[in-house]
Parts: sequence; structure tokens; C-alpha cells
Amino acid sequence: MLVLGGTSDIAEATVRQLGGQGLRTVVLAGRSIDRLTITQAKLRHTGLEEIALVEFDAAATDTHDDALRRIADAHGPFDVVLVAFGDLGDPFSIDLASDVAADLVTTNFNGAVSSSLAAVRMLSNSGGGTLAVISSIAAVRPRVGNLVYGSAKAGLDAFATALADATNRTPVNVMIVRPGFVHSAMTEGLEPAPFATTPEEVAADIAKGLAKGASVVWSPGILRFVAPVLRLLPSKVWRRISER
Repeated sequence: MLVLGGTSDIAEATVRQLGGQGLRTVVLAGRSIDRLTITQAKLRHTGLEEIALVEFDAAATDTHDDALRRIADAHGPFDVVLVAFGDLGDPFSIDLASDVAADLVTTNFNGAVSSSLAAVRMLSNSGGGTLAVISSIAAVRPRVGNLVYGSAKAGLDAFATALADATNRTPVNVMIVRPGFVHSAMTEGLEPAPFATTPEEVAADIAKGLAKGASVVWSPGILRFVAPVLRLLPSKVWRRISER
């Protein structure tokens, strides 16, 4: 398994979950080897035979193809690639600096699109596998408070959905993961939304999705019924919710 965004709490929990289900080798990729080393230490004694660390910059989209080729040559082939990086940023305001907003989009959308395409090519060249892309319930209808993050995730979700169609007749399966509010380092200090979940619960749902060859994973599952309601709420009602 290759994890792009190896310091993610959801990614760590997923590796831990799969380590008890037969996963033997994982490559954790991210910008900071020091932070990856901390995650590596947490994953000791989880049934894994190898936990490799590699540098990977989600924002450096021009490096992604070469980076994944090198990773595949050194550690592949892979059965699963998990795109788990993301940056929530601060609560949105009109005064948000334009370059800060652009950086958030670069990480959450551009970087995820670029690395997902590189991962699909890598998996295809090695005979197939699953690309799991972590989206968000925020993609369904971005709130004002997470306007940039939610909009970027909406774009990523649309891209991953179409990518799943594009790879339908290939040996690569694209699985979109749509968690709700997750109690994690990224959301620390924020007021939990309804149906809040944990990295461990999301990881369990990801593991089930991988086992079934699912195309979409909602976590918790009730969100698949909540999402259509959010899309259809009148604008006045949605604005009130967005202000929370």
C-alpha cells in the first residue's frame, strides 16, 4: 500500500486496520520525513513487515509522475494507493488572502488530481489495483466557513467520480471516500458537525470498501442519505447552516 499523505490520522488508522487484515508492506509518503518517522513509530507491532518512508510534496505537481515511478521501482508493485493529504485552512472570510486561498486549492485539488492520475498510470502498468481518494461530505455543498476547502473537495470529488468511469474497463478501481466531520488533528478545536466520526471508524469503512471493491464509501454510512437533503435545502436555510 502506498499512502500519499502519510501523516494523516485517517491514513494511519487505515494502515493500522489493514495491518491486522494481511497488509504487509506500506510506503508512507509526505513532505516531512521527521513527521513520517513519528507515524512509522506508531505503526510498529501492527503486523506490517515493512514501513518505508519517502518524500512527496503534494503541491509540486510537476514532480508527481517521476516520484511515483521511483516509488514503484523501489517498493512496488502496489495493490492500493491512498490519496490522504489535505489542508483545511482557517475558517473562511472575505479577507482571506488570495494567495492563501490558491495554496489551499493547489493542495486539496491540483495536487490530488495530479497524484491520482500518476497513481492510476502506476497501477495500470503493474497489472491493476485500487486508488482510494479521500473526499469529504464538504464536497456535497461547501459551507461559507470552509468555502475554499469544500470547493476544492467538490472539484476533487467530481474528478474522482469521472476518473472511476474512465477506468471502468481497466484493472484499476477508483474508490471515493466521503467522510463526515472527523475528530482529528486537522479539526482540533472546531465544533463537531452532526454525525461526527473518528479516524478509526473511517478506517474500518475504508477497509470494508476495499474488501468489497466499492466505488464509493460514506463514513458514517448515514451520510449517503443526508447528502441529497443538503443539496436540496433552500438557499436561505443553507446560509444559516453555513454561518455555524
